[in-house]
Amino acid sequence: MYINWARRELNLKIVYYGPALSGKTTNLVQIHARVLPEARSELISLATAQDRTLFFDFLELKPKKILGLTPRIQLYTVPGQPRYEASRRLVLRGADGVVFVADSELNRLKDNVLSWCNMRHQLAEQGIVWAGFPLVVQLNKRDLPSAIALEHFLRAMRMDGRFPLLEATAIEGAGVLDTLRAIVGRVVTRVQQELKETAPVR
Repeated sequence: MYINWARRELNLKIVYYGPALSGKTTNLVQIHARVLPEARSELISLATAQDRTLFFDFLELKPKKILGLTPRIQLYTVPGQPRYEASRRLVLRGADGVVFVADSELNRLKDNVLSWCNMRHQLAEQGIVWAGFPLVVQLNKRDLPSAIALEHFLRAMRMDGRFPLLEATAIEGAGVLDTLRAIVGRVVTRVQQELKETAPVR
């Protein structure tokens, strides 16, 4: 969170994290297509020839004011390939919230687990306390015939239900805005609390 008091702007950062080709960029593309032009920026994407995110995608949303401040919510994705760990760490730095995008395909379960553990490790390195941190899990590609059963996924990922989990088919836009609303709601709630606690006494 960064506040520009001169311009009365509140800058918030939400990162879409997950294994390669899980649908992180697709989420941002769908959000960009569904949000009114006056309420968002252009989508900036740096990708390889194979259409995988090389560094990050970026999209800025401009919702209503929060405690008198104009919020600018910046959405980023990280590259999922293991060799880009340094890039993921850099993009994740300073995140106010995270959407973990998991791949429903059964043979991607190991990739999901490795990416989830990697994310937790990187957040811990940045001193982020896991309890209370705004995080939403999106289980994407639910339309696939080989999609993993929800119970199997939760058991393998050792998720204890503390974070919202939404099912999605991002390529069709299903569940994309629900996921966005869920993470923005959690981030805004936490930021409002922090602003009230740090507000100067008059």
